[in-house]
Amino acid sequence: MKSRKSWCCGWLAAAVWAAAFPLLSTLGPHRVWGTSACAGYLCAAVAVVSWRSRGRAASVWIAGSGAVLVPLAVLVLTGGAQSEVGVVERAGLLTVSRGTPYLADPQAVGEVTPYLPGMALFGLPKALLVHGWEPLRFLGDARLWCAAAFFGCLWAAGRVLGGGGVGQLVGAALIASPVVALPLAVSGIDLPLTGLLCLTLALAVRHRPVAAGLALASACSLKWTAWPALAVVAALLAHRTGLCAAVRATGVAVAGTVLAVLPSALLSPGPLVEQVFAFPTGRAEWKTPAASPLPGRLLADLGPLGWYAAATLLVAGGVVVAVSLWVRPPHGLVPAAHRLAVGLCTAFLLAPAGRFGYLALPVFLSVWARLADPARRSAPARSLVVAGGPAARWDSGPGGAAAELRPEGPRDGDGRARRGLGGCPRPGRGPAS
Repeated sequence: MKSRKSWCCGWLAAAVWAAAFPLLSTLGPHRVWGTSACAGYLCAAVAVVSWRSRGRAASVWIAGSGAVLVPLAVLVLTGGAQSEVGVVERAGLLTVSRGTPYLADPQAVGEVTPYLPGMALFGLPKALLVHGWEPLRFLGDARLWCAAAFFGCLWAAGRVLGGGGVGQLVGAALIASPVVALPLAVSGIDLPLTGLLCLTLALAVRHRPVAAGLALASACSLKWTAWPALAVVAALLAHRTGLCAAVRATGVAVAGTVLAVLPSALLSPGPLVEQVFAFPTGRAEWKTPAASPLPGRLLADLGPLGWYAAATLLVAGGVVVAVSLWVRPPHGLVPAAHRLAVGLCTAFLLAPAGRFGYLALPVFLSVWARLADPARRSAPARSLVVAGGPAARWDSGPGGAAAELRPEGPRDGDGRARRGLGGCPRPGRGPAS
């Protein structure tokens, strides 16, 4: 009964959040989502307390229908979306026609492309279907492909972690929550980035540095807001797998990002810098629409000195997070996700321009990591020690605050761990490596 009450309270809180959009928002897509989602969440709250046996499962389906399926279908069919959906679709058209997603001389703020070239991939279906059969043109909507990439990355992360990752019911409830449902219906642009970061952390935890580097390169070629993940992943791999693994992952990520960005950088270097870096920080000719009253934005509105103050605080926050990674590196999925979430929150709050919606990314990372963490589904410590026998050792985290069981790798006759190429310790291969 207590569990059902908790679910009911959660859906009611989501309903209150959704109800604010049709009342306060000036954006049409947000009002459509809020109206549909509020009705879905209220019906979900009724369902979870009305049906004893399958109330929670039914509530998730009802909430998902009201907050995701119905508004997404309505907005796709009517062409309603946030402005960034059109920006990504235009970036795909420009990439096909000109080889770069950046206009040399944009005449309006809607012609600015504030994303790295990788984001244009989600606009390519629109470019290919723009002159096709009318019913198929709806399949070119960038939100559908962003959603497909997001769910594909979450599925792959669950497979990497073993045992399916997040439980189906709780995972579906997370998707139906406003944190995911709102961007999924009205925009979806940040979802591929979110999914790729989840996949990167999962691969790093499972000692797969090259694959983690490739996933991170894909994320870093979409938006430069993914770049703080380089430091977090490097610290995580250096602590869990070794310095060589951290170097490999970082090298692959940097090289992959450079290869993805280089063609556009060569074809339109000036527009890329102006639109991708100057525009989102409020230093370009066009004023960014990302103007939520966050601390950095409020400081920037005070004038040039306020802008420099916000930039200084942003750099100082980044330094603090970097020092924390050096002093106390993350030792598992949850600490790494939390550290990345702190870094992203710091960047979004102190940046000279930003939106409240950006905070959905760090919130999702933290919640997903707690739900997907394989350590939470492991056997009790005593059983692990007995099962591990002499081939296992108990390895405590920094300061003894956390511990995990790690299988020993191959050892020489004198008891020392064998080393791989370059003198790097070769980690033992567990069942999920």
